[in-house]
Parts: sequence; C-alpha cells; structure tokens
Amino acid sequence: MKSVFYIAAAVMIAVALALLLLPLLRHGRRTGRPRSVFVLMLVIALVVPVGSALLYLKIGTPSTLSGVATQTQTAMDINQALDQLRAHLASQPDDARGWKLLAQATEEMQQPEQARDAFDHVLKLTPNDTVAMVGWAETDASTRPDHLIQGRARSLLQQAVKLEPDNQRALWLLGISDYQQGQYADAAATWRVLQPQLQPGSSVAQAVAKQIALADARASGAPAPASSTAAAPASANGVALQINVALAPALKTKLATGETLFVYARAENGPPMPLAVARLDAKQLPTKVTLSDAMSMLPSMKLSSVPRVFVGARISRNGEAMAQAGDLEGNAGVVATDSKTPINIVIDKVHD
Repeated sequence: MKSVFYIAAAVMIAVALALLLLPLLRHGRRTGRPRSVFVLMLVIALVVPVGSALLYLKIGTPSTLSGVATQTQTAMDINQALDQLRAHLASQPDDARGWKLLAQATEEMQQPEQARDAFDHVLKLTPNDTVAMVGWAETDASTRPDHLIQGRARSLLQQAVKLEPDNQRALWLLGISDYQQGQYADAAATWRVLQPQLQPGSSVAQAVAKQIALADARASGAPAPASSTAAAPASANGVALQINVALAPALKTKLATGETLFVYARAENGPPMPLAVARLDAKQLPTKVTLSDAMSMLPSMKLSSVPRVFVGARISRNGEAMAQAGDLEGNAGVVATDSKTPINIVIDKVHD
C-alpha cells in the first residue's frame, strides 16, 4: 500500500506541475523562445518527483541495489538539462527567467558560486527582483569562509525588505547580518517583524524566539540565555563546543582597539569553509564562546555532520575573514565534535 501511495503522490505532483508548465512551453514557442529552457523546467518538475519516489522505493528495499542506477541517471538528466540551459544563455544572455532558473537549480545542487553568478545576471537584467536579491546574498554568504552577510549582500537584503516588507527569507538573513555586526537591538527588531508571520508553536517560530531573546540579552549587556555568550543556542539534538579563548601575555601589547576576534571550527578533512564561526570584538578577551549547529549557513555543513573538527581563533586587524599578515592566532588542534569538555585556545602566534 505504501508503494502505491508514493507512486500515486509522485504522479499527482508531476501531472499538476505539467498542467502549469506546459502552457508556458506553448507560450514560449509562440514568442520564439528556445525549447531547451522549458525542457529544463519540465525535467526538474517531472523527473525529480517521479525519480525521487522510485528511488525511495528501490533503495528502501535492501534486496535491490539497482536504485543507485536510477539516482545516477536522474543526476545525469538534470546535468544535461543544465548544460543545455547554459548553452541557451550563452547565445541569449538577456533571458532573465533562464538565469533565475539556472540560479535556483545550482543553489539546490549546493553550487553557491555558480548560483551567485547566475543571480547576478538576473539582477543586471531585472534590478528589482527580490528573489534574486535574497538569493545573491545567501549564496554569497555560503561562499565566504566566515559566512558573514555584509557589503553588497546586506544592501540587497535591505532593498528586498523595502520592496517586500513581509519577505521572510530576507528578514531572517538581515537579522543574522545585524547580529553578526554586533547590532543586537536591530537584529531583535528585524526578527520581531518576521515573528508574527510564522506559525505559532512551530519549530521555526521557536528558533526565532530564541534568537530574539539572545539578541535582547546582548543588547542590554545581560548574560546571554542558554549556554552561549557569543553565539546562537544549539538545538536540542545538535552539537555544541564550549571554547575558552585567551590572549598570550606576550602579545597583549599588539592588541589594538577595534580589532575583530574570529573563533571557528572546520572539518578535519574537507573544505576550508568553517562549519561554525563566531565574530566578536577582540576587547572581550578572555572570553567563552559556544560553537553550535545553529551557527551553520548550510544545512548540509554543520558541526554534527563530521566526527572531528579543527578549532582555532584569530584576531583580525581589519575585520576581514581571510587571514592577513600580522593577524594574531592560535588553535586547539583537532577535537571530537561530541566533546563535552571545554576547549582552551591561547592566541600566541603572529600570522606570517
């Protein structure tokens, strides 16, 4: 019965999407648009739900591993469709809808740099597209080693909220940007605009409420709730690393006003992008920091996604996320992500 249900659900989704997209295909052909753009839309709309249902049924049965072939074929179909779309955009670079489709597809496939580039093309063609504004800001943060939302990303989010005051994604990210910059009162105010739009009692509403309480506490100078003085609280089932950071006495004379402290954790074996990072004013040293799953910008890249991480701290003279000559740094080496023992870091080196 479950098999029949999943197949029926997938077919119903596919039919519904086809009814929506086929008129677009006919319209596109009448207006002279290449078929490849709409073929990609149909591939993503039809192949993915049907393929996912079939893949679940096959892989969910241990006796048949042939489902792996179905998964591979689906990925190949999508990649081929994306290649066709890229070829179309190379010949018709003014197709804003095509660029947006490419941006959203590559974002879903966790290719943030490509998605950001495609969103940028959308914004050049349609400057007031709020989806592209928010998409560019989010993918830009994903490509940064510190996940900071600043500069153009922040400006785009502010513009998106001005155009659409109830844009939930923009409000959430703008609040994160406020918090990252130490503007805790602004962060709380931004999230309070978002809060009434959420379903009462939902996990999202509860998470936003916790963030507001944390921002309020930081704004008033009171001790932060839960377990962190520098980060968002960890989820009930997530990872949280307690870190004590201090500056070696020999380097205290090198510390200047206005410098920024980064405390981060990255995978032992993997990309250099941190799985969690906290940004503070260096004058708060010595300090205690909690790095948690709640601080990840990508659902697939959290502390709990790996067994061991490299934990370090750095004082940046110019506030840049990337290490610069003259920055002060230290690390605790590699630690297990399920560690409950406080981790001590002494910043005792000067970056060459």
